[in-house]
Amino acid sequence: MRTAVAGAAIVVFALTTLHGQTAFKKTPWGDPDLQGTWNNQTLTPLERPAEFANKPVLSEAEAKALEAKLQTDGNADVRAPGTRRDVTTAYNDVWWDRGNRIVADRRTSLVVDPPDGRIPALTPAGEKRRAAELDAAATQDDTAGSWLDFDVYTRCIIRSALPRLSTGYNNNYEIVQSPGYVAILQEQMHDTRIIPLDGRPHLPGNVRQFLGDSRGRWDGDTLVVETTNFMDGARGANFREATPKMALVERFRRTSENTLDYRFTITDPDTWTRPWTAALPLNREEGLIYEYACHEGNHSLRHMLESIRATEKAAAQAK
Repeated sequence: MRTAVAGAAIVVFALTTLHGQTAFKKTPWGDPDLQGTWNNQTLTPLERPAEFANKPVLSEAEAKALEAKLQTDGNADVRAPGTRRDVTTAYNDVWWDRGNRIVADRRTSLVVDPPDGRIPALTPAGEKRRAAELDAAATQDDTAGSWLDFDVYTRCIIRSALPRLSTGYNNNYEIVQSPGYVAILQEQMHDTRIIPLDGRPHLPGNVRQFLGDSRGRWDGDTLVVETTNFMDGARGANFREATPKMALVERFRRTSENTLDYRFTITDPDTWTRPWTAALPLNREEGLIYEYACHEGNHSLRHMLESIRATEKAAAQAK
């Protein structure tokens, strides 16, 4: 009997090892293989809604009900024809591609630390920057003096600041690896991050980049990417109310053939009262990412500025 049990244990161990080799394959040079096209679609909100204040995880029935609600909320907005809202935010179910599921473990927020699922409170300086950004966003279409007054998304420079969260559409990423480097291409705005793994120091503090300066390393089977040197002075180039001093630590770990566990921790004492962490899955997509043809200086930007100048001219003539 003992021989039979021992033999069964060996078979189970062998099958587990073979499965592990299939699901967690290595690159030819021995690094964990994260390559492929991945999607971060999710209906799970970044912060825990008030209705789930004391409920970090939903039941299966609750999750299905929430999915059904979130799939329809805001997708078919009613607007008066010819109004600015009708023209500038005319999105409906044809455009939205946010997925149809909350995260697999049915969490009520992507934020996992603090435990309440909420982003920590802003510092007084962070509150001031939030108010200023909301004011700038509200008046952008009426007062922009040049292209520099528009945010980096409108200018087709980058989709949004790091870290990247699920948006309404174009949520695909392609990861490519080579010895000593990892590259991450985002579908929207065709941003590409080149991340060296050779232990080199960060760029000098006076060198600032829209996607920051990333340095990677392996911690077992987890790719850890530390990013600093974020851009200063460009609207929309920093995550929420963060300053260019923000430090971002991302972790990518393969949990199955079709899933990556992605987590990020943000530290910025000038913005939030404590660091905070969010986690969301990246799910495998078949096929390649095709060109997203948005380019800096696009015709829409020129037309928006022409419209503002025309409105100003008409207002001056009416006086």
